[in-house]
Formats: sequence, C-alpha cells, structure tokens
Amino acid sequence: MGNCNNTRDLNVDEIKLPNKCDYNFLYVIGRGGFGRVWRAEHKKTKHQYAIKEMQKCKIINKKSIGSVMNERYLLSNLRHPFLVNMHTAFQDRESLYLVMDLMTGGDLRFHICKNRKFSEEQTKFFVICVLLALEYLHHNTVIHRDIKPENLVFDKNGKFLQITRVGYLRLTDLGIARIWKPGNDGDTSGTPGYMAPEVMCRQVHGVASDYFAVGVIAYECMMGKRPYLGKTRKEIRDQILSKQITIKPNSIPEDWSEEAADFINQMIQRKPVNRLGFYGPDEVFAHPWFKNVDWDAYLTQSKQAPYKINSSSDNFDQKFANIKDPEDEAQTKLNAELLRRDSIQEAFNGYTYKSQNSQQTIQDQTNSKPTTSMSQQITPTKKKLLDSEPQSELRSQKKYHLVQTPRFNKKLNFTADQPLSEKGQTKKNFDF
Repeated sequence: MGNCNNTRDLNVDEIKLPNKCDYNFLYVIGRGGFGRVWRAEHKKTKHQYAIKEMQKCKIINKKSIGSVMNERYLLSNLRHPFLVNMHTAFQDRESLYLVMDLMTGGDLRFHICKNRKFSEEQTKFFVICVLLALEYLHHNTVIHRDIKPENLVFDKNGKFLQITRVGYLRLTDLGIARIWKPGNDGDTSGTPGYMAPEVMCRQVHGVASDYFAVGVIAYECMMGKRPYLGKTRKEIRDQILSKQITIKPNSIPEDWSEEAADFINQMIQRKPVNRLGFYGPDEVFAHPWFKNVDWDAYLTQSKQAPYKINSSSDNFDQKFANIKDPEDEAQTKLNAELLRRDSIQEAFNGYTYKSQNSQQTIQDQTNSKPTTSMSQQITPTKKKLLDSEPQSELRSQKKYHLVQTPRFNKKLNFTADQPLSEKGQTKKNFDF
C-alpha cells in the first residue's frame, strides 16, 4: 500500500487526520473505474470496513474530479440504514480513500448471475430495500442516476444493536448522484439498460429516472433478462424508442401475482409522466403490490430476509477483483510528474473527512429527525419547491418514514417555466 510516511492532506494538521496507516489492508474485494476496493481492519478498534481506493491520476485522466468530490460531499451529508455509509475519507499524494460500511454479501449482479431468476417474495424484498433508500435520497432532493444490480449490495453481518441485517440490500455509489436542479437536460449519465429514456434522450429528468431503473431490475428478477436489450447504448436506445415493453397476463411466471406485473409495467413506462414514481415516493409505496407490507419491520430491519446469503465467503468474483491493469511505462512516468504539481493536489483540497460516532448515528435514524446539513445546502429555488407542498395525509397515516422529511414537490421533475397541471400534461413533448 506504499510508504505511510508520505501520507498527508494539504493545508491541514496531519496529526489529527485519519490516514491509511490506521488500517491493515487485508485483500481486494472489488474494482471500480478509478481503482480497487479493499477489505480492511482498523488497527486500534479492530472494526472491519470496505476501503475504496481511487488513483488520482485516473480521476484526472477521466476528468472526474468533480464527480469524486461530489460523492464525498453527498456521503458526508447523508446517512441511512439502506445506504452504504461513509465513515472516513482521506488522501495521500497518489490516491483518495473512502472508508465505507463493509458489505460481504456480494452485489445483486453477482447473485443474478448465480440464480438468474428470483421468487416474487425475494424480488419484492429487494425492491422494498431500494425504495426505502430512494425515499430518503429523493426527500433530500438527491437523484441517484445509476441504479443497477452492481450498486445494490447485500449485508450479511448478522445482528447489530438488535437489528437483523442478514440479506438486506443497501444502495451504494453516489459518484454520479446529484442534487436536483432545473434544466438538467444536457446532463446524461448512467448505465445502458437501466438508464431512463428521458436521460438517454438528453431531456429534463427527475426522480422518475431512478424508478425506471428499479422497474428494470424487478423485471430482470422476474423474467431473467432486462426488458430492453442491446450490446451498445445506441442499440438499447433504439429498442426503447421502438416500442413499450409490457408484461402480458399470459407471460406472468407461475407463482407470481398480477399486482407484481402491474407494478413492474408501471415502473418501466417510457414516458416519465406515465411512470409510477413521477410524483415521488408516495405513489410508489401506495401501489397494491405493497398492500400488506409491514413497513416497520423493514425499517427496523427485523424482518427475516427471504433470500439466503452464503455466509462462508465474501460473495464476489475473485478473478475480476484481482485483475491487474496493464502498465504503460510512459503513462506511469507522466502520471508521477502530474501528481508532483501542487496545483493538481489542490484540486482535492477538502476531501478528508472523519465522521463522529457514525455507527450510532445510523442506528439513531430510526427514532430521530434528520440532520439539517443537506437542507442547508439547498438553494432558495429548491427550498421554495419543497416548502410549497402540503403534508401528505397518506404518509402521515403510515409509519414507513424512517425520518421526518419535507414533502416532495410535484414540480421537481420540471424547470420553473414548465408548470404541471395534471399527470401527463406538460409543455415538453417526448419523442418516444
């Protein structure tokens, strides 16, 4: 892991800062676009974490400084039992490090490859976990924008503070997540196959884009394949633009309900104004598929998960995790020269972060109001959008709020000059 004596963060007192010498890096458990994910142990507390190591040279070469700084900012302001939470962030000359909750149950993609299909009970459980994470993000005006099986990871850590976490899914990777803002039609991001058509077509998008991806994942768990297939982004785009995929009654698998199929059909609607979730989390939770759901049991994570996780392994692809990047001697020399520049290092100023009592903070979310750190960052325009919406009677009658949050405004999917009167009536026409 390099020489610990070189570890430092610019313009900050080194003595008080966390650094990689605080941890034993055990072995690699995953890979990302900028580097590796390690299983690590804190030397003093003996607690184990996942540490996301990101090489600065790769971040610079991919012009992604804004993305990694944005992720660190969001993670320091968001904390929830259905998110993979950050505990600490630090850096040295070569890399950035995010110290995260350790999830050793594997990601949903690993288990899809292993099982191909899932039962309705298992799929509903997965969907509910994702919806609870999205409810928290969306009420804080954050759009994830990259919901996919690879970003949904299983917890198999057993009981913690009387919470049964085994088999619960958590949402991770806020690299391209954004606080919603008007006029985001030029901002396209995500993964083909799960990317909402309005994002793919560079149109204004809101929280409904996240719900489209949830619908695709539910469809994949039911049918064993995604609704729109293709090897390239263009092929997938052409598939989406050509027709609306629908699960017909005679296509519903045995032992699956019509309510499940209806939920998926409404979630994968191509036009966001027709999609379940266009108005935010409330209408998603109100769907008949969730009629008899005990939300408190999910929120406290006391319900037994219907999908069993292998407890004898870390549930990841070891070959993929340990692939070595091809070395380019010239590029390596160029990168070393680049990282010696103070101007480059200054671009990462402010990255270091240390959470206070993070484990207890997550646990306390079930009985406390949220922190105000995110709302303090909301612009006056966004605050006006949030404050203008009355409290929902539906939500106040059901106890599936983990935290008390402002109501999500129906106009949040549109720019200020695009008023919404009734569902499906906007000034913007979609070409699909």
